[in-house]
Amino acid sequence: MHEKDRADTESRIKEIKKKISKLGLICSGTLQKRKKTCGKPYCRCATDPRYRHGPYNEWTRYEEGRLVHRTLSSEQATRLEKAIANYREIQALLGEWRRESTAIILGIPKKKSG
Repeated sequence: MHEKDRADTESRIKEIKKKISKLGLICSGTLQKRKKTCGKPYCRCATDPRYRHGPYNEWTRYEEGRLVHRTLSSEQATRLEKAIANYREIQALLGEWRRESTAIILGIPKKKSG
Protein backbone atom coordinates (compact mmCIF):
# COMPACT_ATOMS: atom_id res chain seq x y z
CA MET A 1 0.00 0.00 0.00
CA HIS A 2 1.33 3.44 -0.94
CA GLU A 3 1.80 6.03 1.79
CA LYS A 4 -0.91 8.24 0.26
CA ASP A 5 -3.36 5.31 0.21
CA ARG A 6 -2.49 4.48 3.80
CA ALA A 7 -2.96 8.12 4.87
CA ASP A 8 -6.33 8.26 3.05
CA THR A 9 -7.42 5.03 4.71
CA GLU A 10 -6.38 6.22 8.17
CA SER A 11 -8.19 9.51 7.52
CA ARG A 12 -11.33 7.57 6.61
CA ILE A 13 -11.07 5.59 9.86
CA LYS A 14 -10.86 8.87 11.81
CA GLU A 15 -14.03 10.08 10.02
CA ILE A 16 -15.80 6.84 10.95
CA LYS A 17 -14.78 7.19 14.62
CA LYS A 18 -16.01 10.77 14.64
CA LYS A 19 -19.40 9.78 13.19
CA ILE A 20 -19.79 6.98 15.72
CA SER A 21 -18.95 9.30 18.63
CA LYS A 22 -21.75 11.70 17.60
CA LEU A 23 -24.50 9.09 17.65
CA GLY A 24 -26.72 9.06 20.73
CA LEU A 25 -28.73 6.21 22.18
CA ILE A 26 -28.55 2.81 20.49
CA CYS A 27 -30.84 -0.23 20.63
CA SER A 28 -31.23 -3.29 18.47
CA GLY A 29 -34.44 -4.94 17.42
CA THR A 30 -37.51 -3.99 15.43
CA LEU A 31 -40.44 -1.70 16.14
CA GLN A 32 -43.91 -2.45 14.78
CA LYS A 33 -47.36 -0.93 15.08
CA ARG A 34 -49.86 -3.72 15.66
CA LYS A 35 -53.57 -4.10 16.23
CA LYS A 36 -54.69 -6.92 18.50
CA THR A 37 -57.69 -8.86 19.68
CA CYS A 38 -58.37 -8.70 23.40
CA GLY A 39 -59.42 -12.33 23.84
CA LYS A 40 -62.95 -11.58 25.08
CA PRO A 41 -65.36 -13.67 22.98
CA TYR A 42 -68.14 -11.02 23.13
CA CYS A 43 -65.91 -8.13 21.95
CA ARG A 44 -66.29 -7.00 18.32
CA CYS A 45 -62.53 -7.44 17.82
CA ALA A 46 -62.98 -11.21 18.03
CA THR A 47 -65.00 -11.38 14.81
CA ASP A 48 -64.24 -8.18 12.87
CA PRO A 49 -60.63 -7.15 12.10
CA ARG A 50 -61.77 -3.50 11.70
CA TYR A 51 -62.46 -3.39 15.44
CA ARG A 52 -59.15 -4.74 16.67
CA HIS A 53 -57.59 -2.72 19.49
CA GLY A 54 -54.62 -0.45 18.97
CA PRO A 55 -52.43 0.32 17.25
CA TYR A 56 -49.81 -0.66 19.79
CA ASN A 57 -46.09 0.00 19.44
CA GLU A 58 -44.31 -3.33 19.90
CA TRP A 59 -40.54 -3.67 20.25
CA THR A 60 -39.05 -7.08 19.49
CA ARG A 61 -35.43 -7.97 20.23
CA TYR A 62 -33.17 -10.69 21.54
CA GLU A 63 -32.01 -10.62 25.17
CA GLU A 64 -29.69 -13.34 26.44
CA GLY A 65 -30.55 -15.53 23.45
CA ARG A 66 -34.32 -15.22 23.91
CA LEU A 67 -36.81 -13.32 21.77
CA VAL A 68 -38.48 -10.61 23.89
CA HIS A 69 -41.48 -8.38 23.09
CA ARG A 70 -42.53 -5.20 24.83
CA THR A 71 -45.33 -2.71 24.24
CA LEU A 72 -44.21 0.93 24.30
CA SER A 73 -45.84 4.33 24.60
CA SER A 74 -45.77 6.63 21.57
CA GLU A 75 -43.00 8.71 23.18
CA GLN A 76 -40.90 5.62 23.90
CA ALA A 77 -41.48 4.36 20.35
CA THR A 78 -40.27 7.65 18.87
CA ARG A 79 -37.06 7.54 20.91
CA LEU A 80 -36.55 3.85 20.18
CA GLU A 81 -36.99 4.38 16.45
CA LYS A 82 -34.05 6.83 16.49
CA ALA A 83 -31.98 4.49 18.70
CA ILE A 84 -32.53 1.59 16.28
CA ALA A 85 -31.52 3.80 13.34
CA ASN A 86 -28.37 4.81 15.27
CA TYR A 87 -27.56 1.16 15.97
CA ARG A 88 -27.89 0.27 12.29
CA GLU A 89 -25.70 3.24 11.34
CA ILE A 90 -23.04 2.06 13.79
CA GLN A 91 -23.16 -1.44 12.31
CA ALA A 92 -22.62 -0.01 8.82
CA LEU A 93 -19.78 2.22 10.02
CA LEU A 94 -18.11 -0.69 11.82
CA GLY A 95 -18.24 -2.66 8.58
CA GLU A 96 -16.44 0.18 6.78
CA TRP A 97 -13.91 0.45 9.62
CA ARG A 98 -13.24 -3.28 9.39
CA ARG A 99 -12.68 -3.10 5.62
CA GLU A 100 -10.37 -0.10 5.94
CA SER A 101 -8.41 -1.83 8.73
CA THR A 102 -8.05 -4.94 6.61
CA ALA A 103 -6.71 -2.83 3.74
CA ILE A 104 -4.03 -1.35 6.02
CA ILE A 105 -3.08 -4.67 7.61
CA LEU A 106 -2.83 -6.52 4.30
CA GLY A 107 -1.42 -3.55 2.38
CA ILE A 108 -4.22 -3.62 -0.18
CA PRO A 109 -4.03 -0.60 -2.49
CA LYS A 110 -7.05 1.63 -3.05
CA LYS A 111 -9.13 0.76 -6.10
CA LYS A 112 -8.92 3.37 -8.80
CA SER A 113 -12.26 4.90 -9.68
CA GLY A 114 -13.33 5.45 -13.23
